Amino acid sequence: MSAFDVDPAVMSRIRPMQYTDASVVAGMHHAAMGNSLWSKLGVAFLTEIYRGLVEDERFLGFVYVEDNVIRGFIAGSTDASEMMSAVMNKRFVPLALTATAGVAKRPGVIPLLLKTATYFSESDGDFPIPAESLFCSFAPELRGKRVSGHINKVLFDDLAARGHGHVKITTEIDNPGANRQLKSWGFEDAKRFRFYGKDMITYVLDLKASPRVEPRLSHPTV
Repeated sequence: MSAFDVDPAVMSRIRPMQYTDASVVAGMHHAAMGNSLWSKLGVAFLTEIYRGLVEDERFLGFVYVEDNVIRGFIAGSTDASEMMSAVMNKRFVPLALTATAGVAKRPGVIPLLLKTATYFSESDGDFPIPAESLFCSFAPELRGKRVSGHINKVLFDDLAARGHGHVKITTEIDNPGANRQLKSWGFEDAKRFRFYGKDMITYVLDLKASPRVEPRLSHPTV
């Protein structure tokens, strides 16, 4: 595997995610992942999630912007388990209120919500990896233009600069596009498990060994 061929023009359009981006990012998340558990709870719920994430010191989020319009994003963390626990506790009231409508329309999500707390323990491979890339989505017309590769690199470089040796990503086994992209980056199959009634796979990337990762804080203001 060779080093990542960086396009400065693409990199210049990537910036840290901000609190004011939450509603736009939530809408993109909902549009791309409408069948996921959190999306079923609605855009308002997702907006509160992203507001809480941006305020947490462990969050690493970036957006891709063209003509002042957010066209894509990535959301990751230096410690995803601790971060999500803190966000859920800190924003419990607004999250509960905004989730009510989704639960009322789909009461079948209640058992899944209760299972959410076990996600991190079930997704870990042979050893826990706190750094994780959680969500990533782009406007459909940007697919195949290497934008997602650039924003992934920003996240991975940042994690490496902060001293992390590995990063994990979990996706559905029945997602050929995601699986191809992760393998092209050098991610290795670490664990397979079943969650939310779906067959899942956890991939792990060795940040220190990857020729595509350069330890640097691309956006030190994060």
